[in-house]
Amino acid sequence: MNVFVHLLNDRTGSPRVLRSVIDGLGGPGDILFVGSHGAGALDGVGIAVRRFWYVRTGNRYLTFATYLLSQVALFLALITRRLPQNATIYVNTLLPFGAALYGWMTGRRVIYHLHEVSLPSPLRWLLTTVARVTAARLIYVSEAHRALLPIRPQRSVVVANGVPPGAGHYRHRHDGQFVVLMLATPAGYKGVPEFVRLAAALAHRPDIAFRLVLSRPDRRWAAVENVELCPATDDPASHYANASLVVNLSRPDLWIETFGMTLLEAMSFGVPVIAPPVGGPSDLVEHGREGLLIDSRDEGGLRRAIERLADEPSLCAAMSSAASQTAKAYPLRRTIEGVRRLLDETTSERTHRFHRQFGVARPAIDSAPEAVRVLHFRE
Repeated sequence: MNVFVHLLNDRTGSPRVLRSVIDGLGGPGDILFVGSHGAGALDGVGIAVRRFWYVRTGNRYLTFATYLLSQVALFLALITRRLPQNATIYVNTLLPFGAALYGWMTGRRVIYHLHEVSLPSPLRWLLTTVARVTAARLIYVSEAHRALLPIRPQRSVVVANGVPPGAGHYRHRHDGQFVVLMLATPAGYKGVPEFVRLAAALAHRPDIAFRLVLSRPDRRWAAVENVELCPATDDPASHYANASLVVNLSRPDLWIETFGMTLLEAMSFGVPVIAPPVGGPSDLVEHGREGLLIDSRDEGGLRRAIERLADEPSLCAAMSSAASQTAKAYPLRRTIEGVRRLLDETTSERTHRFHRQFGVARPAIDSAPEAVRVLHFRE
């Protein structure tokens, strides 16, 4: 039995990856515990769902207080559920540490699926300490991610995110316009202000259009010049199909992307990308091949790059072909298989420990080595 746990259900990458894992591996006895605040990718998931109390506010100090209280609520929700002793506690992101503590204190194995690295120092220390103590295994989404957030290297694996095959044929222009698309959380560290300034700086180019898809509504960006604001969506395929370029403008000094799901999704549609030069995106994108690696603080460099791509369809066509080929190396089925193998491996290890402890004879089964194992597959 798997007990999946996630804090905030929205339309960002981490709940979408969890949804893919549940859709691929979830069984009739599995349960999802998710915070009561938010709606998004985990809505309508095909297993039982239990909500625990969580409220997100506009004040960061109050939100931090409600977050800590939510972990008490999560711990109590789990401990009163009377879960089977062999249940696996699958903690998605570092944030639901109440579930990890519950699993550790009750002797259940804890699997972390990590997606973040940029956290305030005190909170990062708390969450990584809990993970180091409680986790039987930690899943990272890229080698860059594992290097940036070492917790228990000997118990870590890399299972790269994957995407289903894209559809359609890349077009350099749509109704005569070169469409620059960004999908992001409405936060400064995600580069939304840089995107808005970039659009304003290129307002003299009516043939270049800017489209912004936010994961949740935010009045700050309700009406900005030269930017089309699109509503949040659980299925961004139509946006990728109608994009000429996808950008991720996360600021490296404030937020390091551990993977870059929107980049990979865009590449699966053959769309060239502009990505940060650090973190997971640098594993996905080679500068000048699938797209360009540019620091979002270099606004002059971004502006010149977009004008160049808008004016050179042959360059975009070459990048489109390379992007499609790279995306094929990250099929969703390989992600699901990587997680499945990890769960099977930890089940086997648990059985072996039981037999060793109680002296019960068992069949010979090859046990996994303690060295770091990478479950990142390429075609």
